[in-house]
Amino acid sequence: MESTAQRRLKAIQGHLVPITHVLDSHVQTSLTASEFFHSQGYSVVLPEKLNTGKWNVYRSVRSPLKLISRFPEHPEIGTLHDNFMHAIEAFKDYNYLGTRVRGDGTVGEYKWMTYGEAGTVRLAIGSGLRHHGLLEGACIGLYFINRPEWLIVDHACSAYSYISVPLYDTLGPDAVKYIVNHADVQAIFCLPHTLNTLLSFLSEIPSVRLVVVVGGIDEHVPSLPSNSQVELISFAKLLSQGHSDLQPFCPPKPEDIATICYTSGTTGTPKGVVLTHGNLIATVAGASLTLKFCPSDIYISYLPLAHIYERANQVMMAYYGVAVGFYQGDNLKLMDDLAALRPTIFCSVPRVYNRIYSGIMNAVQTSGVLRKRLFNAVYNSKKQVIISGRNPSPMWDRLVFNKIKGMLGGRVHFMGSGASPLSPDVMDFLRVCFGCQVIEGYGMTETSCVISCMDKGDNLSGHVGSPNPACEIKLVDVPEMNYTSEDQPYPRGEICVRGPVLFQGYYKDEVQTKEVIDGDGWLHTGDIGLWLPGGRLKIIDRKKNIFKLAQGEYIAPEKIENVYAKCKFVSQCFIYGKADGIYLQIGPSPAKFSLLTA
Repeated sequence: MESTAQRRLKAIQGHLVPITHVLDSHVQTSLTASEFFHSQGYSVVLPEKLNTGKWNVYRSVRSPLKLISRFPEHPEIGTLHDNFMHAIEAFKDYNYLGTRVRGDGTVGEYKWMTYGEAGTVRLAIGSGLRHHGLLEGACIGLYFINRPEWLIVDHACSAYSYISVPLYDTLGPDAVKYIVNHADVQAIFCLPHTLNTLLSFLSEIPSVRLVVVVGGIDEHVPSLPSNSQVELISFAKLLSQGHSDLQPFCPPKPEDIATICYTSGTTGTPKGVVLTHGNLIATVAGASLTLKFCPSDIYISYLPLAHIYERANQVMMAYYGVAVGFYQGDNLKLMDDLAALRPTIFCSVPRVYNRIYSGIMNAVQTSGVLRKRLFNAVYNSKKQVIISGRNPSPMWDRLVFNKIKGMLGGRVHFMGSGASPLSPDVMDFLRVCFGCQVIEGYGMTETSCVISCMDKGDNLSGHVGSPNPACEIKLVDVPEMNYTSEDQPYPRGEICVRGPVLFQGYYKDEVQTKEVIDGDGWLHTGDIGLWLPGGRLKIIDRKKNIFKLAQGEYIAPEKIENVYAKCKFVSQCFIYGKADGIYLQIGPSPAKFSLLTA
């Protein structure tokens, strides 16, 4: 009698959707699946259920028969602790954490801590937390911006089975207080300037028993009232206490909670996304089939570590032994940090890339007629060569683009974009001007970051690539918005995700968890997508952000915002709806759309 797996394989073999109209790809199919898949597309299509006959589930061509949950080359890595231990063993003497900021606040050249040295400090910090009586499963708050201590504390949490809970200023004091109480945070690491905020509501967060000041000097750490149940110490003192009382690791299991990431809570109070060690390893392991780095690479960390985008990046950097240099903490000085660090890997968000694009184009427009013509001629020629899949001549870089490359230090060979859609024009511009691999990905906190990612060698812009090999994707009909799987020429619908990357639910909130995860285990993202040829996913709309007018017409505010955002006089705008109409806000005073009145 045939097994379920054998029947599934036969079904796949007999019903594979041929994709003959895509660009040639460098993607190689999985050896396991090579006899079943003959397409050169980026995704394969499978039936959601064998007995329905509906072929609507997309997986990566790199692993079509099994969703990735571990690194194929290192299946023994099942937790963040395992991942960092692997990094220490493989890259012990390689640079890991670098910073320009000195203890006295001055800025100089980057000074580095090796993977081995970071492991030693991690051991001491974790031992220090145990010294203060914190048991496994305790929630540890990180209330400061990117710097080496952030990752060291996070590694200590993983080694001793603590749960890290990122906190960040942009949420505001009320939200921070809510998160600390909601997650029952027992210890908080903060900077001197965030300590004052913390102390202002310390009596309102009764679960906290230890506050550690990072970058503070013992003499400058204020003393608390004698009747306070909270101990306030410096990071240096905790480090010393840990060194004097080293404790054995308490390694977590893959199913244990690694972190609770609170979202911004645009529809109410922040929601705590519960992610396990297995979730985070799966998402990075899947992405590692596409993204390859090495210990000679250098990454600059300035995207908020409180967000899943940067958290996942850091897991990957540790896996490959990449050196991580931190910015000073001031976005206005980021270009100075880039010049000093000269990274090879640069990940960012469309807002930053748009500024780079605007800055360069403005310089071209004011450079004079001859230089403008030269730039346009060389740019268009190189763009056509890249699109055709050929290698561009280095002469173009010497003529025009090397100076542009110098903006990011001159050595960047990989640029990544996420968090929101990147304009195809801007992506093409980055590929031409910086002469490196530029990819765009799509993800969310609830999927441990990566849902889909562009493949190496795919030169088509305007999409977010194929599914992460660690998850599968389907589009569900949204009839009220006229999006269906039968749409021509491309199927459209709400993007739904399933696989080992999926979060465990919203912390202490079963109701909202059930609202987004259905009975078959599919996460409903609320994003509307379509499948382009070759199995590439394109985000086209948002399900919930629509207004229904009195005459029954639906309006998507993002589409209106995008039109206004193209105006050079508009930096940001916001569309919102009220009972009497739809309003556009640019600056302090909103203006009502008379033609869109409800």
